[in-house]
Amino acid sequence: MKKSSHLAYMQKHYFSAANYSTLHEMLYSVSKKYGDKPAFILKDSTGYPYTVSYFNLLKDVESVGISLIKNGFMNKKIALIGKNSYKWAISYLAACIVGVVVPIDKELHSDDVINFLNVSEAAVILGDDKNLSEIFESNEKLEHDITYINFDLKANTDSFYSFDAFKSSGLYNLENDNKFKSIKISPDEMHFLLFTSGTTGNSKGVCLSHKNICSNIFSVGSIVKVSPSTSILSILPMHHTYECTLGFLLVISSGGTISFCEGLKKLSNNFLEFKPNIILSVPLLLEKLHKKIMKSLKDSLPEKYFKDDKHIMDCVPFFFKPIIKRKILKSLGGNLKKIIVGASAIDPKLLESYEKFGITVLSGYGLTECSPLVAGNNDFFHKFDSCGLPIPNVEFVIDSPNKEGVGEILVKGPNVMLGYYKNEEATKATFEGEYLKTGDLGKIDENGYLYICGRAKSVIITKNGKNVYPEELEDMLNKNDYIEESLVAGTFNEAHKDTEVTALIVLNMDNIRKKFKKPTKEDITKLINSAIKTINDKLPNFKHIKNYVIKEDELEKTTTQKVKRFGNNIEELKNRLKNKRKK
Repeated sequence: MKKSSHLAYMQKHYFSAANYSTLHEMLYSVSKKYGDKPAFILKDSTGYPYTVSYFNLLKDVESVGISLIKNGFMNKKIALIGKNSYKWAISYLAACIVGVVVPIDKELHSDDVINFLNVSEAAVILGDDKNLSEIFESNEKLEHDITYINFDLKANTDSFYSFDAFKSSGLYNLENDNKFKSIKISPDEMHFLLFTSGTTGNSKGVCLSHKNICSNIFSVGSIVKVSPSTSILSILPMHHTYECTLGFLLVISSGGTISFCEGLKKLSNNFLEFKPNIILSVPLLLEKLHKKIMKSLKDSLPEKYFKDDKHIMDCVPFFFKPIIKRKILKSLGGNLKKIIVGASAIDPKLLESYEKFGITVLSGYGLTECSPLVAGNNDFFHKFDSCGLPIPNVEFVIDSPNKEGVGEILVKGPNVMLGYYKNEEATKATFEGEYLKTGDLGKIDENGYLYICGRAKSVIITKNGKNVYPEELEDMLNKNDYIEESLVAGTFNEAHKDTEVTALIVLNMDNIRKKFKKPTKEDITKLINSAIKTINDKLPNFKHIKNYVIKEDELEKTTTQKVKRFGNNIEELKNRLKNKRKK
């Protein structure tokens, strides 16, 4: 099947998705269309669940929006920080309509948050008490005055406005003077300022418009079925465009229902309570969930069904298969049918395993600069080892491919950002005509499926000009039972005057202790040496892992659980290797 026939087939069978020009238009449309239908399932202070209808969602967003306008924040930068919550959600919708919303990662150090507030010139910040208190303690580092609106306070204080009181103030004016409803938004103007995760160096401010976000909502909704019957459990941080666009805005635009995970320790309970039929995930979470599923099966089924080279569903008698599927589904609330996964590379065998358990996992590729999705496996076509086909109205090409067809991925479409905030030089460097230079390396097969090969900035180039993609080696290392996770980078060897492939390895001590009751340093060295030899034997010499160091604790990650390729991880790798060579 050629690329054109894949896309032509999808175009004929696209799902009916509402195409809005702004979130303001979307909000009033869904309120009218879905009215009393639950938009959110929440819990009160006692843990008792209750619902918020689409009608009341609009009323709450209007109330916050009116109060923002009344307090002088029209067309201002409005920052937002905190855990996933209904207050966060309505604040986001109000802020991106009244002014420019600036969502900030709640896990950042207060100095980094203050830096983003200074760069963005935010006039107001809404958020959780914990985050606002940390910022307020370093208030002298702020370069301008800022208003604090606290989600957790019941009444105003000298330092903070109470969010509840702030919203109530807007509600008072809802009937008499609803300035929020009459706001006119240009779809092409910046209304979203998002700071990138910083995995590739210093964060930059990505400028997005309502057109960018709404086009992505429409494109994804055309190829992945999201409807009023959709119930999603929001697990990933909403400040990130991946969760925000696909797990929040797309669901609201389709009349679905959202509930919030109360933390990974309560994830199992939340599955049973909220019974989602879709979740968004990152590979690390999927891996942990899969390990839990396999442990449960091993505890309840005979050992003879577990063979290293075969999937459990290929080993059990046919009459066991529906029983196993029901058992797994029941542990996940009983309704889970689909998982959308992104943020980093994932083992195709893991996706295939979920499929055999009756849960479809759709992987994709995107970046903040593209609102975020660029390509995705979908309800029409999906391949386990690929990140999918281009989403509707988006085009990607491979720039200057090498002999293997690998080159930088360039993207064009209505989802592509306006540019980087107050950084004309970086914006110019990121565009090649109409195309955005993603900085990611990939290739496209004969059917149009995209494969990610690595990050342009992380590629290791040896003295003889050979390219080594760290992600390929990390994937091979991480499949070993005795390795929990790894980071591969190039380190310069002064003696050989060449860049060598080096791995920073975190051990899976649980599996090592299963093999050796009391593992010695020598035991561990033999295991890892053997693992690396097995990998090197399968690779050409220039890709061989020449050095490794073992890290005692887990690798530093972003809040979307991507391993940070620069910063502390690399510094530790270099320092540990330096000390190792001295010995």
